[in-house]
Amino acid sequence: MNRLGSATSPYLLQHANNPVDWWPWGEEAISEAKRRDVPILISVGYAACHWCHVMAHESFEDPSIAALMNDRYVCIKVDREERPDVDAVYMAATQAMTGHGGWPMTVFATHDGRPFYCGTYFPKVQRPGMISFPELLARVDETWRNQREEIERVGAQVAGELARTGAAQPFGGGEALGDETLAAAVAVLAGEFDPVHAGFGGAPKFPPSMTLVHLLRHHQRTGDTPALDLVARTCEAMARGGIYDQLGGGFARYAVDATWTIPHFEKMLYDNALLLRAYVLWWKASDSPLARRVAQETAQFLLRDLRTTENGFASALDADTDGVEGLTYVWSPASLTEVLGETDGPWAATLFGVTARGNFEHGESVLELPADPDGPENAARYERARELLFAARALRPQPHRDDKVVAAWNGLAITALVEASLAFEDKELLAAATAAAELLVSVHITDGRLVRTSRDGRASVNQGVLEDYGCVAEAFAVLYSANGERRWLELAEDLLTTVRTQFRSVVERAEDRADQADQADRRDDQIAWHDTAADSAALYYRPSDPTDNATPSGLSAAAAAFAAYGLAAGSLDHLDDAYLALGATARLADRAPRFAGYGLAVAEALAAEIPKAFVCPGPFC
Repeated sequence: MNRLGSATSPYLLQHANNPVDWWPWGEEAISEAKRRDVPILISVGYAACHWCHVMAHESFEDPSIAALMNDRYVCIKVDREERPDVDAVYMAATQAMTGHGGWPMTVFATHDGRPFYCGTYFPKVQRPGMISFPELLARVDETWRNQREEIERVGAQVAGELARTGAAQPFGGGEALGDETLAAAVAVLAGEFDPVHAGFGGAPKFPPSMTLVHLLRHHQRTGDTPALDLVARTCEAMARGGIYDQLGGGFARYAVDATWTIPHFEKMLYDNALLLRAYVLWWKASDSPLARRVAQETAQFLLRDLRTTENGFASALDADTDGVEGLTYVWSPASLTEVLGETDGPWAATLFGVTARGNFEHGESVLELPADPDGPENAARYERARELLFAARALRPQPHRDDKVVAAWNGLAITALVEASLAFEDKELLAAATAAAELLVSVHITDGRLVRTSRDGRASVNQGVLEDYGCVAEAFAVLYSANGERRWLELAEDLLTTVRTQFRSVVERAEDRADQADQADRRDDQIAWHDTAADSAALYYRPSDPTDNATPSGLSAAAAAFAAYGLAAGSLDHLDDAYLALGATARLADRAPRFAGYGLAVAEALAAEIPKAFVCPGPFC
């Protein structure tokens, strides 16, 4: 066993028995590279990643390749979900050098952490247009030995440029997110909508969870029927497609096609938490039976499949089962008949779109539900078939579960479960949300500081990032609004105090204001927000990404938390901070609203819930 044997990350533990002499991320590994005068090889991935498994089996488990890695490099293995800051700075370099990104990510860096060569998956054997991993290792080693000055020059150039473009940008408090800007964002989204298959963009197609919440809040505030129509068409298309688990509930991370048919089978906690909120809001706006069913099934998926022994929520279910994508989930007409019998098997095949040809691989099909069954008798028949098929599927090999608890994602789950519990008057969901919050308090939080991850009730050493503080503080404020226990509000306030002191800095406009006791209160100053704490270990630059992607950006999460706390506590200061954090959202609103969905949802909520008389005493009216 190598140095990863004591890790809390399931992804690192997957590599603990590799013949590669892996190091965890840290100063000790960097010092070792300096001592040996060899480059650093950084491999970044996560436990549910299909191609991460492929590269591990092909290369990291091969003794001859491992021997080359050990001899010529100090090799560091990083779980991107534990260290999103490390992932962010090296993904920026990978995208800059190659024009694309993804996982596994493979980075070669100098002793000061500056990347000089980056890529993603490299095969064991050369393929058309792809160098083999062993050949790449040999070439980088040769270049390191013979062209060291060039490597240092490239590393310095890349690091300098990324530090310039990727560092925190200052935002003032005056950027308006008024009616005109918010309407413009919705108009852009309408123009980007897929009129045939719903959603946004082509293949692969990702569930636009935060954009759905944004559009629903816009409809709630303004009565905009077209905005609700975009949501309804997208939510129905996803719920009827293969991206939704028609037997067990819950959504896969994305569809590999544009039609929502074939999923990439991994299921992520953050996707399902965010989509639970979207379907709850859709049901409240439309009273759609489909919205209610999907929301309740997704909530039960969280409780049944992702809840840990300690009452937190696991990060993900793997894309693979025993190394095969979809093995747990796909069906053929024959397998349906085997479970349901000669009468109901063919009926279910028609209902779920299962054919002899199949829509997946080897004549197998991912289940879809193009339309609900007609009439009460068929509805009951459908429910019986689902129960029998789900029970039969449970006997199959199951995907691996990444059972680390990520603070930010558990915050999203807590908020979603609280909102679902209130909508459906479901005490079980509120109890589950409260228990998860108690775990965060007991394991993840000390004196207002957050640890990002834990496993089996044991905290990791990874400091929380801005996303963690924002999502957890929002969850605590929402939980207070549901149960009235003031300690949740106090815990949220403690976390937001840390956000103020550790994750933002003041950039002065021009004149020297050194005599000001509290420059953060100056309206003319601009605030720069950072994804990492001021006292965290330095990377080759301090990252700050204002865009919402798979999860809310740290900035959007902070804005949501300040808003939730400000509304719950009646704090004008915290509402002012919410507007400050929305500065980046204002700049993205009419340019790239799909990458500002969470921030725009916060802006819509503030616009709807705060009367002008309440806001105007603050400095940013």
